[in-house]
Amino acid sequence: MKISLDPSTQSNYYDVAIQHLLLDAEIDFDKELLFGAVEYKIQSARISQPLSHIILDTSYLDVKAVSLNDTSVPFRVDERRDFLGNALHVVPPMPIPAVDVATLRISFSTTKECTAIQFLDPQQTIGGNAPYMFSQCQAIHARSMLPCQDTPSVKVPCTFHIRSKLPVIASGIPCGTCDFRDDSLVYMFEQPLGIPSYLISILSGDLASSSVGPRSTVYTEPDNIVACKFEFEHDMENFMKAAESLTTPYAWTRYDFVVLPPSFPYGGMENPNATFATPTLIAGDRSNVSVIAHELAHSWSGNLVTNESWQCFWLNEGMTVFLERKIIGRIQGEKHRQFDAIIGWGELKEAVELFGKDHEFTKLIVDLDGKDPDDAFSTIPYEKGFNFLYEIERVIGGPTVFEPFLSFYFRKFANSTVNETKFKNALYEYFKPLGLSNALDSIDWDAWFYAPGMPPVIPKFDTTLADNCYKLADVWVTSAKSSQSPDHFKQDDIKGWSAGQLSLFLDVLFETDAFPQNYIAAMDSAYSFSNSKNAEISFRYFKLVLKSRYKPLYKLVVDQVGKVGRMKFVRPTYRLLNQADHELAVRTFKKYSNFYHKICAGLVKKDLGITEN
Repeated sequence: MKISLDPSTQSNYYDVAIQHLLLDAEIDFDKELLFGAVEYKIQSARISQPLSHIILDTSYLDVKAVSLNDTSVPFRVDERRDFLGNALHVVPPMPIPAVDVATLRISFSTTKECTAIQFLDPQQTIGGNAPYMFSQCQAIHARSMLPCQDTPSVKVPCTFHIRSKLPVIASGIPCGTCDFRDDSLVYMFEQPLGIPSYLISILSGDLASSSVGPRSTVYTEPDNIVACKFEFEHDMENFMKAAESLTTPYAWTRYDFVVLPPSFPYGGMENPNATFATPTLIAGDRSNVSVIAHELAHSWSGNLVTNESWQCFWLNEGMTVFLERKIIGRIQGEKHRQFDAIIGWGELKEAVELFGKDHEFTKLIVDLDGKDPDDAFSTIPYEKGFNFLYEIERVIGGPTVFEPFLSFYFRKFANSTVNETKFKNALYEYFKPLGLSNALDSIDWDAWFYAPGMPPVIPKFDTTLADNCYKLADVWVTSAKSSQSPDHFKQDDIKGWSAGQLSLFLDVLFETDAFPQNYIAAMDSAYSFSNSKNAEISFRYFKLVLKSRYKPLYKLVVDQVGKVGRMKFVRPTYRLLNQADHELAVRTFKKYSNFYHKICAGLVKKDLGITEN
């Protein structure tokens, strides 16, 4: 009987326990393929019940051969089930006794349709000197890179042996290279801690590196290394110490990360020992480094303690945002934590409005039966999850009372998975002996977990750092409504403002009615938003440009959306461009579609209503 709690996998992970994964593969830049074999040490997950059937997830893979304990065995690949892919069935000739550990080896190759891997031509990279490849497996794309139990419920220690003609990074501690031949090397990595399939990562390209802390190295293309070192070396170890003071000692030995070419679809991806980060973090003034604080926080929430399915994704992301802002608060001060929460609340409102306040995907716990997890991806699990934890902290008595729970939580569930019930029970387990059960009882758990829309409680944040943003925004709105000339706005209006304050100012303006076009022009003349090196600022200004239908800057917007693959910027820009000029939006997407990662391109196609390939 199937007892799976994860509707996003076809594997029978509840029957098959994997003890170890070895990926022995080669990168072919010419054919744009990854090929080789994956080897699993498997055992029956049922005490006293032999293992007679193995089902793994695959998607767009070419499975070539399967062996069990070095003996070839037949296999079957089912017809494709939409986003779930093709189930791979292996039936041992004789059931594997429950106490035995068997070796399952599968030879395979990726195909051109692989959704996890993007290959880049040299001209698509920062330096333009060599090809590049990287993987992005979250949420359920690992199955297009290797046959696996593609569910966060399963966490497995891994060994990676990857042959390439260019340096390789993977989700583990580097263990050297070997076997030089045909201008290529095998790069070896060990990951002793169990990781889920979505955290398996491979990257290969023209890489340079620099230390940015006693436990941290940044990798990027040589032309970008000086800028990356400057951006991160000031904060990296401070972030790590602050995170450890809130949680537990760092479990992964090193925190290394890679700044990728511009097509990377996320702000960051928390692959253990190999965080991937977008180059849009490089602003030249360290104003976007909170993204690295976020990815570092994933070392505890997500990587060490993992949501058991994508239906409770908020336990990864909401907790991570909560920790990220705690880290920022420890280093920069509580007012900065509060300010970041204000920006997040605005992003949450925008996301809820986009889906609709009654949409399933605006809940903390979502029903993904028959639904692609990528379609549910938004800022909602991040920000609604954060606000839930912020409310629990308030109800329980504030940070000094709540923060010790964090280390308890991460110790209790280290190297395992959680769902909302385990999380809630852990809260009661910790706080009941402190006489705080009544405080927890006062929380409307069902409303937080299962009600759609905005949170049931409106938070009260400290607005000290936001007040000037609100005041200047109000002046702009009032002036526009009264049809005054905008010529009185000057650069001095925002003198000394942080990038975050500029972002909030633009967010507040975006929530109002569209501005007259002379106001959009005057705003750029006064504040030079369109030329900002900070993508967070230029992106927000371009949203105003599109909302206000200011056509003189459409070309600049189109050029920008063709240079950045980060979905946080790309998808909202295309949605607004689609409303302003559908033909231009479609034409722009078709021009740049090969630049974007397939995850990003697929979602933008849905946003624009494009049905043809």
